[in-house]
Amino acid sequence: MKLDHLYQPYLAQRNSVFAKNGMVATSQPLAAEAGMDILKKGGNAIDAAIATAAALTVVEPTSNGIGGDAFALVWTNGKLHGLNASGPAPQSISVDALKERGHEKMPVHGVIPITVPGVPAAWAELSRKYGKLPLTEVLEPAIRYAEEGYPISPILGKFWKLAFDKFKEIFTGDEYKPWFDTFAPDGRAPEIGEMWKSPGHAATLRSIAETNADSFYNGELAEKMADYVQKHGGFLSKEDLAAYKPEWVEPISTNYRGYDVWEIPPNGQGIIALMALKIAEGFQFTEKEHANTYHKQIEAMKLAFTDGKAFVTEPGDMPLPADELLSEQYAEKRRQLIGDTAGEPTPMDLPKGGTVYLAAADGEGNMVSFIQSNYMGFGSGIVVPDTGIGLQNRGHDFSLEENHPNVLKPGKKTYHTIIPGFLTKDGEAVGPFGVMGGYMQPQGHFQVISNTIDFHLNPQAALDAPRWQWMEGKKVVLEPGFPNHIAQALARKGHQVQIAVDTGSFGRGQIIWRNPETGVLMGGTESRTDGSIAVW
Repeated sequence: MKLDHLYQPYLAQRNSVFAKNGMVATSQPLAAEAGMDILKKGGNAIDAAIATAAALTVVEPTSNGIGGDAFALVWTNGKLHGLNASGPAPQSISVDALKERGHEKMPVHGVIPITVPGVPAAWAELSRKYGKLPLTEVLEPAIRYAEEGYPISPILGKFWKLAFDKFKEIFTGDEYKPWFDTFAPDGRAPEIGEMWKSPGHAATLRSIAETNADSFYNGELAEKMADYVQKHGGFLSKEDLAAYKPEWVEPISTNYRGYDVWEIPPNGQGIIALMALKIAEGFQFTEKEHANTYHKQIEAMKLAFTDGKAFVTEPGDMPLPADELLSEQYAEKRRQLIGDTAGEPTPMDLPKGGTVYLAAADGEGNMVSFIQSNYMGFGSGIVVPDTGIGLQNRGHDFSLEENHPNVLKPGKKTYHTIIPGFLTKDGEAVGPFGVMGGYMQPQGHFQVISNTIDFHLNPQAALDAPRWQWMEGKKVVLEPGFPNHIAQALARKGHQVQIAVDTGSFGRGQIIWRNPETGVLMGGTESRTDGSIAVW
């Protein structure tokens, strides 16, 4: 039977999902089930999150991989903990070194934008500190999918083919051959419903599991990565990998109408979502589907994003500290700039991103908000031969302008797009949430939280509501299904409105909320992708 798995002419509806003993929500059903398998084997939410994250590197390689970065917010024993597992630039790289090679900007692909991967270290550290089961057991589902294979899901197949069609035109150097060997072994992208497997990926995951990631940073895998990158003129070294450690950080927050919204502090861009909420809190949104509501939200996000792009980097290099950017005085100053028509802050180009997000919760009250990414889709395009390790291109976000806060420096962590979110009220956990997708992420966080708190939408409806995305200047892109009369009203207010033809650039989110009185979990998953919630 010949079926078009991307053709959907009808309005689909999902309801929120409820459970008591456990819940895992992510963008790929097989990965959600991997996490649930671990919960049922006696693991906790942290174990489930690691299992799901590892499985996602196999079953959604279009958006993340072993060679990427990760962040986590972990609620356990009545407290929220933050893990920053983003990696720094290699010690041997510098602005001068790149300019000597003729680069005026950081390249998008290839060996140069590769930074130290943090994903395996994140899994190992989360397992060490909060997990119940050994990493060998937790990574077993991911290893099985890589070894035995799995059928390609619809949205995964769509983006895999788009990447292949692009890469076959631009990846012409020898350094890219392992990408095609790994992800297009038959000379094409795998089709929807077709089986795909990666034995090298399975061997790498097994090595990470058996050594608690030590082989990735100090052993054979580290040698393979460094040797391959340096063979092709890159900077990543065995010493860079050996020196890497993820960092436990204090999450930052802002109070929005009685709820505390939490993010990882800079170098992540989560602060932008908090800044926008802080600015927007000064307005009363009485009606969701009204042009004035959307106008003020868009203007608040513009101001927050413009400032975030100007200031956010490693904390030590930021010209303004995070607490000042989240102060009421700062929010009021920026709020005064919002009038009845569209403003035009300093324009900036917003590239698309590739990321996976997951939320996990167990029956004991543990909850995890976890996100990992290779940055842009498959990342740098560099795959270490026979390992399944696709290395990220996170270094692309560095500036080569000497006076820019996010200027490239040896060992520095760049401005980072991936952000997990968490919501609490009166010191009690409400739950994890996230919307992945490059520079859409803080905009998605802002819209999902407003949908939840301002307009009391359930988790599924909060995710399904049509989204907007500010791009630059006065340009706003609206999702298909966005109310046309509001689009017209925004245009009359001076917004340069465009209607997107599909939902691919508007982020993909997950939500799990917990009833503090009953412990019942309620979840929403993303209808814009192959989203799924596994429950127990």
